[in-house]
Amino acid sequence: MSQQPSLSPDDVPRAKEMPMLGLGTWQNDDLDQCAESVETALGQGYRHVDTAQAYGNEEAVGRGLENAHVDREDVFLATKVWKPNLGHDDVLRTTKESMNKLGVDTLDLLYVHWPAGEYDPEETLGALDELVEDGAVDRIGMSNFEPHHLETAQEVADAPIFANQVEMHPLLQQEELRSYADEEDIELVAYSPLARGEVMNVEELQDIGEKHDASPAQVSLAWLREKGVTTIPKATGPEHIRDNFQSLALDLDAEDIRAIDDIDREERQVDPDFGPDNWSA
Repeated sequence: MSQQPSLSPDDVPRAKEMPMLGLGTWQNDDLDQCAESVETALGQGYRHVDTAQAYGNEEAVGRGLENAHVDREDVFLATKVWKPNLGHDDVLRTTKESMNKLGVDTLDLLYVHWPAGEYDPEETLGALDELVEDGAVDRIGMSNFEPHHLETAQEVADAPIFANQVEMHPLLQQEELRSYADEEDIELVAYSPLARGEVMNVEELQDIGEKHDASPAQVSLAWLREKGVTTIPKATGPEHIRDNFQSLALDLDAEDIRAIDDIDREERQVDPDFGPDNWSA
C-alpha cells in the first residue's frame, strides 16, 4: 500500500459534482445501441454516465460521449474494475485500458466492482490511491460493499471512499447501508433502481404515479432522490431515457414517501454466487 499521508476529502481535486441521475449501461451490450443511448441521453441533458469493464461496452460508451459533442468537463464519468483485475498491477493496467477505450484522460469515479475475485484491500486500494495521486482518477468508490467491507476499505485507503454503488429500489430499500452512508458521508448510488422493471407492477407506485400523472418508474427514481440516493437506471430507447429524466421534475409529498417506505418487501434482483455472504436474499 502507498505510504503517502492519508488524504482528507478536501485534499482530493474534484472537477465536478456527481449528478443525482445518471445513465446506467449494464447489459447494454448491443454496442451501436449503447453508443446511441449515451449520445441520446447526453442530448437530453444527462451529465452522468456509468459503465464497467465487465459490461464490455466501454468503447461504445466512449463513442457515444464523442458523438454527443458535450464538453468532457461537463460529464461525470464512472467505470468499475472487474473482479479478476483487482490485483495491484492489474488495477493500474486495466484502468488505463478502460480510459483508452473511453477516450478520456481522467475518470471522475473509479469503483471496485465487487469485494470478490482478486480483491485484497491493501493491494487493490493501494493501486487506486496511486491512480488518485497521479491525477488519473478523481474519486474512488466501492460497489456491492456491505458495511464491514466499507469499514475495512476506509481503514486501508488513503483517498476517501466517495461512493458505494448497490442495488436499491422500493423493493430493496437498504436501510442499513443508507444509515451507514449517512454516518460516514459516503454517497450511495443505486443500480437497478427500477428493480429490472418490477417497479412498474407495484400497486403503491402505480397509485402514486396516477396521483402525480407520472410513471411508476419516475416515482421510484423520485423516491430514491428524496432519500439522497443517486440513481443510474439503464435505458436504451429515447422514450425510456426521456421518461427517466423527467423524474427530476417529480416532487413526492410526505404521504407518498411514507407509503413507499412502508412497502414491506425485500426482492433482490442481482444475486451472483460471489455476492457477499451475509446478503439475506
